[in-house]
Amino acid sequence: MTQNINERTAKPPLGDFGVVLEICANSIESAIAAEKGGADRIELCANLGEGGTTPSYGQIKWCVENLQLEVWPLIRPRGGDFLYTDAEFACILEDIYFCKQAGCHGVVAGILDENGKVDESRCQQIIATASPMPVAFHRAFDMSQNLEESLEAIIALGFVRILTSGGKANAEIGANEIAKLVVQAGKRIEIMPGAGINSDNLSEIAKITGAKCFHTTAKERFASKMVFQNTIGKMGDKYADEFSYDQTDLNKVKVLKDILNKL
Repeated sequence: MTQNINERTAKPPLGDFGVVLEICANSIESAIAAEKGGADRIELCANLGEGGTTPSYGQIKWCVENLQLEVWPLIRPRGGDFLYTDAEFACILEDIYFCKQAGCHGVVAGILDENGKVDESRCQQIIATASPMPVAFHRAFDMSQNLEESLEAIIALGFVRILTSGGKANAEIGANEIAKLVVQAGKRIEIMPGAGINSDNLSEIAKITGAKCFHTTAKERFASKMVFQNTIGKMGDKYADEFSYDQTDLNKVKVLKDILNKL
């Protein structure tokens, strides 16, 4: 596996951004559905309810070894903000090193300082640890103090892509801001709209932003196949339905890919 790392993580030429559908896959089954639906890449994660956290080593390894599409794990040790302790940062670097050894195509990470600026020192360490594997910057970007300044810092650090809603609640609301970022970025880095993208708004978001790469969960609520269901005992939130779960829907992926193919 490790002997193929350099080949599998080769960076695409800057400016050569084709139309890409990235699915935020929260499980192995979501990843499988993403591939069968025609997605180009997955951001593999856990805990969508918290905005995504780092998936397990087993999930990462399985996806790399069994799927043909690009696998980019999210590296985020917990939900909440993007200001991390020394212990949390050490964990981030360890997870990135594992992903490189496992043969991932890239990883998705991002760190801010207490003032809401890109933590350039720690991000430099992330880039160095990942090298030659490329790194994308996640929506910590949207939580930064100044998007234009953060964009320049992220470009200078060597990230290859930024996932963003334009600093707004979702990509549809932030489409005009994303369009400005696309113009500012030029061919130096890829700007990928994400958050709330679906088949109803994808075409319009693409038209407004001028982006060519799009990120969505394409999720659906699936019912458990358990025959016996103990609805009294609870493993988590007492109000949660523990016999249903969110998972990427193959048909939704197909529809989204078809829309992109017609742009």
